[in-house]
Amino acid sequence: MLSRGLVLFLVLLSQSSVLEAGSRPNVVLFLVDDMGWRDCGVFGSKYYETPRIDAFAKQAVRFTNAYAQPLCSPTRASLLTGKYSARHGITSATGHKPPQPDGFAFLPKAAPANQPLLMPESKNYLDPSEYTLAEALRDAGYRTAHIGKWHLGMTEPHWPEQQGFDVTFHCHPDPGPPGNYFSPYGVVPNGKPNGKTRVGNITDGPAGEYIVDRLADEAVKFIESSEDKPFFLNLWQYGVHGPWGHKEAYTAQFKDKATSEGQGNPIMASMLKSVDDSFGKVLDALDRLGFAENTIVIFNSDNGGNTHSNVESEAKTKKKKADDPLLTNWRKWAGNQPPTNNTPLRDGKGSLYEGGVRVPLMWRWPGKFSAGAVSEQVVAHIDLYPTVLELVGIKRKPEHIVDGASYASLLTTGRGAMTREALFNYFPHGAAGRGGVTVRAGNLKLIRWFSSDPADPARHELYDLSRDLGEQNNLAMERASDVARLDALIDRFLADTKANYPRPNPDFKGAIKKTSERRPFMGWVPKGCEAVMVDGVLKLTATGRMPFVAMTNLDMVGPLKLILHTKDGSGQASATWRLVTQEEFVAGDSQTTKFDVSPGTREIMLPVNGNMRHIRLQVPMPVALDKVEIIPATGDARTWDF
Repeated sequence: MLSRGLVLFLVLLSQSSVLEAGSRPNVVLFLVDDMGWRDCGVFGSKYYETPRIDAFAKQAVRFTNAYAQPLCSPTRASLLTGKYSARHGITSATGHKPPQPDGFAFLPKAAPANQPLLMPESKNYLDPSEYTLAEALRDAGYRTAHIGKWHLGMTEPHWPEQQGFDVTFHCHPDPGPPGNYFSPYGVVPNGKPNGKTRVGNITDGPAGEYIVDRLADEAVKFIESSEDKPFFLNLWQYGVHGPWGHKEAYTAQFKDKATSEGQGNPIMASMLKSVDDSFGKVLDALDRLGFAENTIVIFNSDNGGNTHSNVESEAKTKKKKADDPLLTNWRKWAGNQPPTNNTPLRDGKGSLYEGGVRVPLMWRWPGKFSAGAVSEQVVAHIDLYPTVLELVGIKRKPEHIVDGASYASLLTTGRGAMTREALFNYFPHGAAGRGGVTVRAGNLKLIRWFSSDPADPARHELYDLSRDLGEQNNLAMERASDVARLDALIDRFLADTKANYPRPNPDFKGAIKKTSERRPFMGWVPKGCEAVMVDGVLKLTATGRMPFVAMTNLDMVGPLKLILHTKDGSGQASATWRLVTQEEFVAGDSQTTKFDVSPGTREIMLPVNGNMRHIRLQVPMPVALDKVEIIPATGDARTWDF
């Protein structure tokens, strides 16, 4: 029998634990969809207007080297698990597709004979066996809510209700908002999918209600009902994702505003203003209810800014009709502009370059974090899970594998540094099946593109981000020792995470050439020179004053990488292009890149701003072209192997 003293001690200990749990801070994760690194004022935009986000930055710690995945679903799964996408298996934005059956082979053992690689498939759902951040917080006494986009499983066993959330407000399938941005949303509560009908528990509001506003209202309701215990609010906004629903009253305010550093899309400005409003509404609720001082607020984005949607080439690719009301509305307000511009970062959403993976990130906890501090430490989506747990005083389950590292002490003291050797990013589904994996160690970033030929000289790109934030100067050829060192880290990463990365197809018999490429010289047209195919190379001999070869009907999204493989010829060369919107070549050198060539392989970046239709290659002659490759920012690459 326990003594009265021991019983009293145990009671007091129990009460102490309850009080400790009750005093834990609330946690709000506000995640924006497709918001680029430079898409708010505090991160450098001179066009977008985000006063609430900018004011929040003065109260928060702001990270300038924060990373996510190139697409949304992998990032969201990593935020909730602390694991790399290569480990949890969600490697692309496929959470709106039916889940694969048990025993499914995510890396096939066979492929068609014209496919050089065995390509992995992304898992379409967050595995219920994962112990999510929501489950960890709920088990420690938190009240949990998921409000907004989910995109981690379309069927009920994979909904947020099964992943640790007590309160939910979501719909499926949902790569974007529920049907559209304005009520009625087309959601059938507890129903079954029927055509474009969305299924979930989002309910219609008054006609014309904006879903971004509605999510903020639902978040405030949850906060107001959470006075008895700490809460975790997972608010994942639908803005600023397609299909580009926007408040036209806001959009009109930006219609005539001057562009700045490539940013000037009034629809994107309008949608960001609405997101800013919704963030402010949540912050106001925390203040009004007296929760702000004991609430950790995290502001983040799921991937880099979208730089490709609704431009002319994409509209053609998707065969959008001229009378499509969404495209017509886009043209009315934004013309042929992409949603945003990530300059000085290269590329955007869907890319392993910095524009696709570097994102805005801020943390606020009044009195605990240094208000207005800016950190250049390299942090990532995988770090949020262990950082939150450490900040709120919850021990991680030892059996739960976490790839991320906590930077709680960096937030609370402002001192110290992340000690990990390197940070990885994995995306095997790139354009033309040429996905890749990156490693960042210090200021160096190595990209390994998956290729059927390990000796492919274009397989690696190495950049020093401290000097080349725009990733224009590939150092791979001149710093071979760094490539080898970082490449070994990639090998270790792929093995440790058991990644389903692309492998060479043992049945590959060579690409089947398109009919259009069965013409002489595979469609390249010689001008001022004589061309002849000899022993698998295209030999060019000058017959005029300014000889060149040209290729048209390309429609490729810039910026582009041109790779020339030559066997003869040395000297200065140039590439000149015109866009799909241009009837003639532009006079001068604004759309010309000059470079030197010599026998071997030469990579040239072409700063094409738009969609290239026509290219002229002026090379020193005589020359023997073995192969020409053009790799776009998005879409399929083209290869002419003579």
